[in-house]
Amino acid sequence: MLQNIYYKFASVFACLVAFYTSYTQTTSPVQHIFPQGTITYGNINYAGDTSRHHLLDIYLPASAKPNTPVVIWVHGGAWMVNDKYADMSYMANTVKGFIDSGYALASIDYRYSTQAPFPAQIQDCNQAVEYLYQNAEKYKLDKHRFALIGFSAGGHLANLMGLSNNNDVKEFYPNGVKPHFSIKAVIDFYGPADLLVMVGGPVNDSIPPPNPNPMALLLGALPFDRPDLAKTASPVTYIDKKDPPFLIINGQKDQSVPYTQAILLSSWLRLNNIPNEVVIVPGAPHYGPMFDVEYIRKKIFALLRERL
Repeated sequence: MLQNIYYKFASVFACLVAFYTSYTQTTSPVQHIFPQGTITYGNINYAGDTSRHHLLDIYLPASAKPNTPVVIWVHGGAWMVNDKYADMSYMANTVKGFIDSGYALASIDYRYSTQAPFPAQIQDCNQAVEYLYQNAEKYKLDKHRFALIGFSAGGHLANLMGLSNNNDVKEFYPNGVKPHFSIKAVIDFYGPADLLVMVGGPVNDSIPPPNPNPMALLLGALPFDRPDLAKTASPVTYIDKKDPPFLIINGQKDQSVPYTQAILLSSWLRLNNIPNEVVIVPGAPHYGPMFDVEYIRKKIFALLRERL
């Protein structure tokens, strides 16, 4: 009898171990990138529902004290694939640098365009950041020191969130009420700035052929068919003199988001006297380790030191 109990216990224990291993792998496949001792709060639901697209992770330095400044990570994927772990693997040194430099990193999920068209994505981003603001004390965050970093489609959303933050765009908020947070800086990696002048639109190699047009899925129509929607979804629409400073990075050989988008965003910011800097990486494609290099990291952390 005791032997049977032992085997039952061992079987249950093995199942629990397997579940725990599977769970930790599922919730934090990028944990190895972070410095040892990093405090991780995974899969926090920021919308009070059961959607897997309404989750965020928070990573804190081991020695984090109250009022830790926060860098908020917005993943890419043509608005239709990937999750809050995306882009971290090829940006591993930058990710590690955030924690080593004393910043918290919060990475957010948002609904795909295949589930819900725009403005669902920016609504989710605003709701996620508002959650961080309202729960800052619980997670030792400084709600007055938020910066955004986004990649491709996530760059577009980070740009849009940072630039529209000074405006009261009710359709950008899930309850129509302007959030309380403010953004101190935006770091944009190859994010679309003006959808009406994009050629082809951002693509993603993980989407099998025939590739759908990502902007058509996002907007529910091609930009030239609905220029009103394209304008509403374009970050440049919301530029004003109260916007935060920008660091804008793009690959010279980016065939998904041409580097002219970076130049255009910078020009509009400059016309409104918003501090910004553009880095065009020679020979670089749409994404990859060519962006996780020391000279770009120096610019990122110089901006964060100044603003956070």
